[in-house]
Amino acid sequence: MTSSTPTPPARSATGRLRSLDGIRGLAATAVLLHHWLLIAAPWLSGTVVWAWISQSPAKIFTVGTEAVLIFFVLSGLVVVLPVFKPGFSWTGFLAARVVRLYGPVIVALLFAAALIMLVPRTAAMPEGSWMADTHATSVALPALVEQITLLPHQYPLDNPLWSLRWEVIFSVLLPIAVAIALLVRRWSFAAALLCCALSVVGRITGLSIMLYLPLFLIGTIMATRLPELLAWAHRPRPRWFWPLFTVASLALLTASWLCRPFAPAGTELSEALWALAAPGAAGVVLVGLGWPAAGVVLRTRVVQWLGKVSFSLYLVHVPILATLAYAFGSENWGLVGLVGIPLSFLVAWGFYHLIEAKLHRVARRVQQSVAARARSRVVDPLT
Repeated sequence: MTSSTPTPPARSATGRLRSLDGIRGLAATAVLLHHWLLIAAPWLSGTVVWAWISQSPAKIFTVGTEAVLIFFVLSGLVVVLPVFKPGFSWTGFLAARVVRLYGPVIVALLFAAALIMLVPRTAAMPEGSWMADTHATSVALPALVEQITLLPHQYPLDNPLWSLRWEVIFSVLLPIAVAIALLVRRWSFAAALLCCALSVVGRITGLSIMLYLPLFLIGTIMATRLPELLAWAHRPRPRWFWPLFTVASLALLTASWLCRPFAPAGTELSEALWALAAPGAAGVVLVGLGWPAAGVVLRTRVVQWLGKVSFSLYLVHVPILATLAYAFGSENWGLVGLVGIPLSFLVAWGFYHLIEAKLHRVARRVQQSVAARARSRVVDPLT
């Protein structure tokens, strides 16, 4: 039996694990394609094409909420890593996190509101469809302000923002998450399995907090054991190990879709199968950290570019697709995709350079300033 000798994952000059950026970029692209297919769903449902897209391994290219679970694991891992660096400041972290999250969200919501006002949303949408049920057709200032807070459960102006509400909650609870992860450090594998089990229970019972927060905690547990995790991932293994592990992780991620023929959506079995996306998401992150062949793909220039603009793409693509669906009619979903998908990437590129990257620099300055003030108060509490 032959074994492969893995090489460590490439890091950028700042120490970033570049393969994780690649995973984020591919996940954001899958969310984009997922939302485009939701526009097409009323016209494709029941066809062979729809079955092939949604009930076969091809579903991995259009996962929606499942891809968001990957984001949650990545956030739990990446956001926590600076905590263990010398000089880390909790107040500085929270201040910077507010800028990084709320700054782009405010601009994205203003962008979405502007599109609604510029392109009237008067076209009829199929009853019960994603377009009919989840998108605002007008802009009201109180609703805009409420969604800017990231406190509501629903976001009719830009519905992917629901996940950022959980990012905010996790940021506030981060000290508790780190404390838990450190307490269970010796039993990290068992703790991660328990988190997956809690997500299953959360999905079946409809308790969102039990469904989503354990995903962040899995990432936090990974962060506390990252050196040991990387050492485990890069042990010599049989050549079949990582391909098989990858297939298993992707199968868990899409289990509820693959099993739709005998576990229809909405049944308890389907809900339980969907919850398997939690360990699937964690497995995908492990693949990015450990499999050299995956790392080569994830570090290619195109995939790294997708990773760079992934947050911007996540924020702007639904307002663009929804606007085009109202402009062209959702029955012309092919034209919506032909125009909207490349346009989403183009707008995301501009949004990243004009908004997100600049706010990152502002966030760093804010973090340094707040951290410096916090340190000065510790040194001289009377000032």
